[in-house]
Amino acid sequence: MDEPQALAAFIALGQEHRLRALRALVKAGPEGMASGVLAHAIGVSASTISFHLKELQQAGLIQSRRAGRSIVYSVAYPVLSGLIEFIMTDCCQGRPEVCAPALAALSASCTEANELDHA
Repeated sequence: MDEPQALAAFIALGQEHRLRALRALVKAGPEGMASGVLAHAIGVSASTISFHLKELQQAGLIQSRRAGRSIVYSVAYPVLSGLIEFIMTDCCQGRPEVCAPALAALSASCTEANELDHA
């Protein structure tokens, strides 16, 4: 990811409903969520969610697919990973203890999600 792409992603995420929508889609996993379900989950109207999803999609953070009469949105995981990598690439500068808390938190989140999937 380059700087203009990262800036576009951060601009898109700089609004509370879009950040909430992305977090809900991350939680939903690769299956994603229909736009109406997502709107209800974050407490906005259908027209409002459409506007915010368009912004997230233009930034490359999410993708959509048709499923019957619904449009299902999901996270574009390679782009989200690229954004995280863009921020963290030069993190430790030879001092891994600087990045350790962030990496531990991410690892713990992934472990918890995996444990819930297998429960």
